[in-house]
Amino acid sequence: MMKMNNIKQIHEFGQSIWLDFLDRKLIRSGELKKLIEEDGLRGMTSNPAIFEKAISGSADYDEQIWEVAEKHQNNEAIFYELAVTDIREAADLFGPVFAASQDGYVSLEVSPHLARDSSRTIRQATELWRKVDRKNVMIKIPATAEGLSAIRRAICEGINVNITLLFGLDRYEAVTDAYLSGLEDRLADGHPIDQIASVASFFLSRIDVLVDQMLETKGHLELKGEVAIACAKQAYQIYKQVFGSERFKKLQEKGARPQRVLWASTGTKDPSFADTKYVDALIGPETVNTVPPETLEAYRDHGHPESRLEQDADLAAQTLARLKKIGINIDEVTAQLENEGIEKFNKPYDQLLQAIEEKKARSPLKSYAL
Repeated sequence: MMKMNNIKQIHEFGQSIWLDFLDRKLIRSGELKKLIEEDGLRGMTSNPAIFEKAISGSADYDEQIWEVAEKHQNNEAIFYELAVTDIREAADLFGPVFAASQDGYVSLEVSPHLARDSSRTIRQATELWRKVDRKNVMIKIPATAEGLSAIRRAICEGINVNITLLFGLDRYEAVTDAYLSGLEDRLADGHPIDQIASVASFFLSRIDVLVDQMLETKGHLELKGEVAIACAKQAYQIYKQVFGSERFKKLQEKGARPQRVLWASTGTKDPSFADTKYVDALIGPETVNTVPPETLEAYRDHGHPESRLEQDADLAAQTLARLKKIGINIDEVTAQLENEGIEKFNKPYDQLLQAIEEKKARSPLKSYAL
């Protein structure tokens, strides 16, 4: 008997696997369609770093850059024309998944330079949502303090939101409150809430990268590689409390869906860890894991699907308590990671705009420069 595909098997435990990667070649070559059919891939996420690699690293976008530049648009406007084209095409490929389930979403991020600006974030999120014009798209808004009001407003406006750059448990609770408040606002305005979807993307491997350095300095190697998964397991307990609450049940009666937790940054960065570490450990119902292509391939080859997210929940709490005892403040860690995360997206975003500028200069059309 043929062994079932490891990635498809994860779905039997209630978790959806999304791909943390996007480029035009993948979409147009038939490869994405194949992943959807053969691996049961159920969604896709993008970010500025992913688009920077796609646009800078190939000639696939050059012709559209030259055409769009004819409209005298700035480089950011050109970028979003390219991105919207890709996002629409990917969303259409996921159309059958979306029609058959509560999955099939493709995510597009607002400019990382807006991470500390609520009003401009909501303005751009609304603009991108209208431009993409697909029900199975999510607009990514960062989980900064300033992002919270933008998340609430976007949900109220009926925009699907993928909350990104989420590291801390307290901030996660604030994100769930922004989601529920947005749904309540929308109901109060007399609009339906049964078509709105949202995920809260918890970034994991970066937590271990930073905390493990601190553990080494303090000589507590027994906790190495344990903290991100402990945080994720604690986040899932918060998820269950919030979406099992009376407050949510009232919204659920009107058709509201839970805001699923999404595990992001799940490619292993420490070569001493298993390459499937952040997938195997966090399989559980009503969750999403967005994985880079190399992790998807590794999991297909040698993953071990089993529902583990609620195993050792007490141990997860103990791990975080021990961290505090040895003098590592997880709130300070997550605040640092948020700041670094914004910067890690700002840099490739600026490089991306520069690459567009350079490609414009090689345009055979050139009339836009006159």
